[in-house]
Amino acid sequence: MFDCHTTLRPKLCLLRRSYVADMFRKQLLDSTRGRIVALLRGGGLTADDIASRLGLTQSAVRVQTTAMERDGLVTRAGKRPGTTRPSHVFELTPEVELLLSKAYVPLLTQLVQVFADGLPAGQVDTLLRQAGRGLAHQLAQGQKLTGSLASRVAMASELLNDQLGAMTHVERNGGYVIRGVGCPLAALTGKHPGVCLAMESLVTEVVGSPAHECCDRAERPRCCFQIARK
Repeated sequence: MFDCHTTLRPKLCLLRRSYVADMFRKQLLDSTRGRIVALLRGGGLTADDIASRLGLTQSAVRVQTTAMERDGLVTRAGKRPGTTRPSHVFELTPEVELLLSKAYVPLLTQLVQVFADGLPAGQVDTLLRQAGRGLAHQLAQGQKLTGSLASRVAMASELLNDQLGAMTHVERNGGYVIRGVGCPLAALTGKHPGVCLAMESLVTEVVGSPAHECCDRAERPRCCFQIARK
C-alpha cells in the first residue's frame, strides 16, 4: 500500500487509475453494444450500416439501438434516404463521447500545474475557489436552494453524486458532514490538494452556508465537507 502524496507516487496512482479506466473501456467495447459504440465513434450510421459491418441481423441491431437510445448511449441524428423508406442515423451522445475521451484529466492536470508553477499559492487558491463557485452556479442553473439547512445539505450531496459522479452521503456530528467513498477528482487531489478548495467553494455556494473540506487524500482519496449548524 502506498500514499499518493509522496514523491513520484502520484504518478503511480494516476497510471493505475488510467489502467482501470482503460479496462472499463475495453470491457464496454468488447460487448455487442461496445462494438456498436466503436463503429459510431467514426460517425453516424444507420441500423443497416451497423448490421452489415458487424455481421449481425438488422433486427438484432435494432434491438440494441433501441435499448441504447433508451439508456442515453445513442441518439437519432436525422434520416438517410433508403430504397423503400428513410433510415434513422444514429450517433453517440455527448455523454458517451465524454466517457470515452482520455484527454480531459491530462489536460486539466497540466492546467493546474501551470497555475501552480507560475502563480503565487494564494492566487492559485483564489482561482480554484472561483472555479468552484462558477461550477456551482452552472450545476444549479443559477438557482439557490431553499429549505432547511439539513435539506440543502442533502440536496448538495445529491448534486455531487448526480452531476459530478461522486458517491457521497450525509452524516450528522452536531453539524453536517458530506462524506464520500471516493473522489471525482482523484487524479488531481493527490498532487494538487488545493483542488479540494474548489469543491469546498462549490459546496459552500450550493448549501448557502460555509463548508470546510476535510478530505482524505491518501491512496484512495475521499471527499469530505463539514457544514456547521447555525
